[in-house]
Amino acid sequence: MNFRESLESAWYRSFSWVFLLLPFSWLFRAVSGSRRFYYQRINSLCPLPVPVIVVGNISVGGTGKTPLLAALVVIFQAQGYHPGIVSRGYGGSATRYPLLVSETSTPDKVGDEPLLLSSLCPVVVDPDRYRAARYLLENTDCNLIFSDDGLQHYRLPRNIEIVVIDGERGIGNGHCLPAGPLREPLSRLETVDFVVANETVASLSIPHQGAFKLLPAHFRHLATGESVDVDNWSRERRVHAVAGIGNPARFAHTLTSLGFEPILHPLPDHHRFTGEELCFEDNLPVIITAKDAVKCAADCDDNVWVLDVEALPNPQFIEQLARAIGNPVKPVKTI
Repeated sequence: MNFRESLESAWYRSFSWVFLLLPFSWLFRAVSGSRRFYYQRINSLCPLPVPVIVVGNISVGGTGKTPLLAALVVIFQAQGYHPGIVSRGYGGSATRYPLLVSETSTPDKVGDEPLLLSSLCPVVVDPDRYRAARYLLENTDCNLIFSDDGLQHYRLPRNIEIVVIDGERGIGNGHCLPAGPLREPLSRLETVDFVVANETVASLSIPHQGAFKLLPAHFRHLATGESVDVDNWSRERRVHAVAGIGNPARFAHTLTSLGFEPILHPLPDHHRFTGEELCFEDNLPVIITAKDAVKCAADCDDNVWVLDVEALPNPQFIEQLARAIGNPVKPVKTI
């Protein structure tokens, strides 16, 4: 176990040694609060002409934010909106910004999540999300902007803030970085518009506006694009599960719930794949996430499959969100 994994384990298991980092957490909290106060004053003077919805995290690590954002884009497209997404493009290293993600974009330039989301609607990456939003408005017919993450990117004016949390892991020990997993103090949840939880909510003690489910949609063969329904998998049930996401354990749990026996190979979030990560001496199937698939060559090992998932939000949450934007929505698929 490396230091990053040890620290994350301490956050969620309340190891006592992590409290030695509390003075740094107090400093982090003070700086974060000052930035938010400063940009709130500036943003009130320069709002954007269309609704801006930030879908972000208050804690580090995976919460299912990207599948939820994808679901929201599809839902509001069905209501007649023309959504666009702005993203920092984490993991990318483009030489110029802002950059509109296109079919020729590569994950090493724009990042994995923007490339994945660009199949749904226009996506602009830029470390300055406000500049990305202006570019999106000037170069597309976008009339609704989603920010992929960026809850703490206060330079971007926003109308609605949605915080996504992991209902199973919760918020750990409740401390800010580095003593805990929080990017902002827990009191920040009292100022956002919506708090939604991924799946399990029984152990979650903080108020939230319902849950959304991550449903396995199908398995997709990476090399050929062949799709297989999750109930029709006829290959070996013992598989290698390779995941470079924020919470690889959740990926393994999903496979387990489908009747698989996953051998988990966790990698850092936004890991850059070389292809070697998918090669094993045995002939067991290798299953990866859709987020990782955009970074893997289609002609790599013929035994690699992608588990595509879709988020199914609580319909009451969607209705409340639509009212907050200003338009009621048609009935949506329920969970």
